[in-house]
Amino acid sequence: MSTPVTESAPIPARPLPASYRSTKVRRQRVRAAWFFLAPMLVTLAMVAGWPLLRTFYFSFTDASLSDMSDTLFIGLENYLVYDDGRWFGVLADPIWWRAVWNTVYFSVVSVSLEVVFGVIVALVLNAEFKGRTLVRAAVLIPWAIPTIVSAQMWAWMLNDQFGIINHLLMALGIIASPIAWTADANYSMWAVIMVDVWKTTPFVALLVLAALQMLPKDCYEAAEVDGIHPVKVFFRVTLPLITPALMVAVIFRLLDALRVFDVIYVLTSNSTSTMSMSIYARQQLVEFQDVGYGSAASTLLFLIIALATIAYLYLGRKQLQLGGD
Repeated sequence: MSTPVTESAPIPARPLPASYRSTKVRRQRVRAAWFFLAPMLVTLAMVAGWPLLRTFYFSFTDASLSDMSDTLFIGLENYLVYDDGRWFGVLADPIWWRAVWNTVYFSVVSVSLEVVFGVIVALVLNAEFKGRTLVRAAVLIPWAIPTIVSAQMWAWMLNDQFGIINHLLMALGIIASPIAWTADANYSMWAVIMVDVWKTTPFVALLVLAALQMLPKDCYEAAEVDGIHPVKVFFRVTLPLITPALMVAVIFRLLDALRVFDVIYVLTSNSTSTMSMSIYARQQLVEFQDVGYGSAASTLLFLIIALATIAYLYLGRKQLQLGGD
């Protein structure tokens, strides 16, 4: 008599480890991110990458705006070359180094003032008071005005002949005679900085205000119960929490300030006392029609901005890591 054959129960499949599942999901998300970013990266390479490479190429040639077809490769002569007992090139030009100093000075002073005023404006707008919505909208007006329009508006107001700024200061007895704010080398840089701070402080205030509105309320309620001074609460609680938003505002403003052109050119044109690196490059390219020399200045400007950005991001990441520890 044969014995019946019993079927064995199926062995359940072993579940995949959680680390494997998370790694697989992460890879899928990375592939999806690259898929959606690909059109933008291709467009960016065509719009920005190709002109940048062309600028690098022209910086090693003697290209002229009058005849772009007949160019010769001259190596580093546009940057620095020693000939007949003298140094020539962008790096040997004292006007270039004056433009570098003007740009750095303008960037450091203007961005620092914008951060200070932006935080103050954001703290005021974050408080509860009647008409806060209207004030918020009014604060954004300077930032909404195009830079060329606002710079020309300030150029008229700062004019030494018919400007309203001199008229008001003389009426108040602060000055005895009109001041050429944009023509006098003693005042022109500060006039440019003042206009830039007026124009872009709302941008910093907007980012800081967004960060302030996301802060938890319980820590402030606890500080109020404990009787901690508001100034101490700001430096111990508020400032560390809004530091990431401040870093974003500073890096965006620093990039804009290092490549500043429009506000300075409208107010002071090619004045050496306020000439920025962008204005120097434009002067070589357009007015002197020296494409090779101007491209070398533009390349140096790009490298300076890139190094400043990398250094700031590195130092900011180190600060955030130290703060987290």
